[in-house]
Amino acid sequence: MTSESNPIGWSRKALPWLLLIAVGLLAAVLRYGLVEPSAIVQLCESGKGPAWCNVRQWVVLGFLGNGYGIAALIAAALSLIWKHPWAAWLAAALGAFALEMYCFEAGALALLIGCLRLLRIQAQLLPRLSPAE
Repeated sequence: MTSESNPIGWSRKALPWLLLIAVGLLAAVLRYGLVEPSAIVQLCESGKGPAWCNVRQWVVLGFLGNGYGIAALIAAALSLIWKHPWAAWLAAALGAFALEMYCFEAGALALLIGCLRLLRIQAQLLPRLSPAE
């Protein structure tokens, strides 16, 4: 059975990329739905906000201290050391999250490294073709 006729093989290769898109969407929802709206900022800073304002505060502290960028760079370094798909995916996912959460430089670098490592690992798993004679 060839890889063209095996949809499961393609779905296994596409799953990390689809999950990466989901992480990016989650980060966008957090940023534009929880962090940026001025009504939510005023509600949470009034001191009488709901309990989820603590979650918002932790999200904000994460990017103010560049925590997301640092975590993404650590994951990118680990993906270069460990040749595992999950390490490459984690670097790309944390990079996408950091990029969306205001840690642009570190997030972009980690996203690039993670995506390139994941592509490289997936390419190495492809069957080798013999040269044409």
